[in-house]
Amino acid sequence: MFILKKVLKYLFFPLQWLWRSFYFINAVITFFLFFPFFAVLLLRNEWFPLVFKLKKVWAHFILWPALIFYRIDSNFKPKKGEAFVFCPNHTSYLDIMLIYISIPLYFHTMGKAELRRVPFFRRFFDEMNIPVNRKSKMDSHRAFLRAASDLEKGISITLFPEGTILHNGPRIGRFKNGPFRLAIQAQVPVVPITFLDNWVILPDDFLKRTGHPGLCRVIIHDPIPTKGMTEADMESLKAKVYQVMREPLAKKFPEYFNE
Repeated sequence: MFILKKVLKYLFFPLQWLWRSFYFINAVITFFLFFPFFAVLLLRNEWFPLVFKLKKVWAHFILWPALIFYRIDSNFKPKKGEAFVFCPNHTSYLDIMLIYISIPLYFHTMGKAELRRVPFFRRFFDEMNIPVNRKSKMDSHRAFLRAASDLEKGISITLFPEGTILHNGPRIGRFKNGPFRLAIQAQVPVVPITFLDNWVILPDDFLKRTGHPGLCRVIIHDPIPTKGMTEADMESLKAKVYQVMREPLAKKFPEYFNE
């Protein structure tokens, strides 16, 4: 049985790489197809919600041709005008596509400032998203102030609390303070999001596994209120969010959490 598994692994390995290459090539091609529409809609701030909706459409054009599908488990029903800080775990490039598909509210997200160097992507970061240069405390503070200003305007913020993609999926990495300090300062709820399968479907650590088509399950947990919290409560808030996100992963993949 062991030998058979090894043989099948080597037989499917080239097909998996072809599939992975197709995913990224399709993402680039569809981006250029959608870019003229993005470019026009980014000209006016009041059109930004339309850009957001178009991103949702674009995300489907990336996922479905690669036979990647999703299922969202959520009882989250926000009221009009409410703002939140959304905190998803981060193990795959799929996470970006699925935050736009699964989060029902218009939001801005923080991203690495290095992405502004990518041709055409700069338009998104200069207009809608919030670039973060983690090597500069001044730039990081400026990004924090921009996110706080957005929350005051009723615009939700999405932040990956781990800060980057870690090669330890499905385990969750150590959380940074930013999302929780932001939520407490603005007194808005934190909404944990758990991506159960992204780390398997399209892993970032492709030297260990290449990925394959499949179903990505998304859990949008109930909001955790921060009303009345101060910075002294930040560690307990982090721990609560961490536990909420970790629980379904530990239940689904116990072999990774019983070590």
